Amino acid sequence: MGETIRLKSRHDGFELSAYHAAPRDARRGGLLLIQEIFGITDHIRELCEGFAEDGYEVIAPAFYDRIEPGFAADYSPEAIQKGVQYSQATPWDQVAGDAQAAIDALQPPVFVTGYCWGGAATWLAACRCEGLAAASCFYGRRISELVDETPRCPTILHFGKTDASIPMEKVDEIRERHPDLPVYLYEAGHGFVSDRRADYHADSARLARLRTLAHFSRAGGGRGEA
Repeated sequence: MGETIRLKSRHDGFELSAYHAAPRDARRGGLLLIQEIFGITDHIRELCEGFAEDGYEVIAPAFYDRIEPGFAADYSPEAIQKGVQYSQATPWDQVAGDAQAAIDALQPPVFVTGYCWGGAATWLAACRCEGLAAASCFYGRRISELVDETPRCPTILHFGKTDASIPMEKVDEIRERHPDLPVYLYEAGHGFVSDRRADYHADSARLARLRTLAHFSRAGGGRGEA
């Protein structure tokens, strides 16, 4: 099982908590894993443990600690509303500084992945942060706010074809602005990686995970190399 650590943000020096999971075997690299709007939930911790099983040292910062330390919500309408409120109250410059603190705490190569709000934050980190080898963004609706920025490391994106919150025209806009970036579409809706959600789609989640691991491997995440 993982542990809670502290990080000092590059944005303002704030100390935020983070979930840390160590690799079980030979290390492939470090991984910044970015939460959904729901905070550091059991689902996020399970994702961290899963990547640790694959050989990654994982850090998942609690990006909402300034607002509500230890925030971890369920998927009720009230929780979703609070999560959206917290995400909107967390500026991108602050997110980049918090993400950089996690990257700095990991030995290279360092990768990043994130889901929902974290998918957009992953794009942000790929564009603004230093020291990343590759990024994998999962259904980041708010990437559209950052589409004029260009990732500085190899980046792939995953979207569900039936995701009502991310119309295909938004996905097409990303493709048009960044034609060299792989964009994968799945027969699924929003949040298809999470088995806690109605849109969970096991086959899509498994395929997206395999593509993510292969992407990281191509960017230097070989077993025992770091």
